[in-house]
Amino acid sequence: MRFVTTLAALVAMAFAACVGVPKQLPDPVLRLHGHNDYLQPVPCTRALEIGLGSIEADVFPVDGELLVGHERWQLRRWRTLRSMYLEPLADAVRERGMLRADGEPLVLLVDVKDGPVEAWRLLQAQLAEYAGMLTRFIDGRVEPGEVTVLLSGKRPVSAVAASASRLCALDGRLRDLDREPPPPVDLVPWISSPWRAVSDWAGSDELMPGELARLRALIAKAHAQGRELRFWGAPDRKEAWRAFLDLGIDHIDTDQPANAARFLRGSD
Repeated sequence: MRFVTTLAALVAMAFAACVGVPKQLPDPVLRLHGHNDYLQPVPCTRALEIGLGSIEADVFPVDGELLVGHERWQLRRWRTLRSMYLEPLADAVRERGMLRADGEPLVLLVDVKDGPVEAWRLLQAQLAEYAGMLTRFIDGRVEPGEVTVLLSGKRPVSAVAASASRLCALDGRLRDLDREPPPPVDLVPWISSPWRAVSDWAGSDELMPGELARLRALIAKAHAQGRELRFWGAPDRKEAWRAFLDLGIDHIDTDQPANAARFLRGSD
């Protein structure tokens, strides 16, 4: 009986891979991405408590430090990537070990708003101090850690790609799915796109058949290449969370993590 069950599970996994269905997770909240997490009342720590699978921080390089904020006027010298994210994550790893309920690495998306070359230099130096908890990318090989760092926004693509050994990868774009040859998955494991590039659906009615077909095709293409998909600027409401979960979009952006988590867990 155990063999039959195992065989059935393997067949199901193979089928899912073929049709572009994401792997099953023990908690749907792992599909939530804490967009601009630093704007939450308690950044990082609260996201871990809720059980999000990924979180995002915008950064600017300023006077030798990576300051966190969406606009320059929001920057404060004490709001740094180190103090708001790297240190709290390191503390959580020491206390808890595994950060995600499924044992996969938590993803920290670092969105560079300006100065990509300087930001990359500073980020490399800071990540080296926390290497023990981070996923490593070495000559095309991936060694998972408790936290995987992805670089988004103004990315120094060539500089990152030229690093044979690094502690972060890149957040890709839809055009990467059509490149020949496509970028290596260890370099570009995610694809992020503005929602407006694929649909104007606001979540108040049903997705049109053409929109559904377009989304399913994009999801299938990304999954066929071994990549995961995220849309930013998408509707952030119950109807959208449910639709994106059912469609198989890997990372569902939200600025309402507590509300979205309650809804996906069926308690709202």
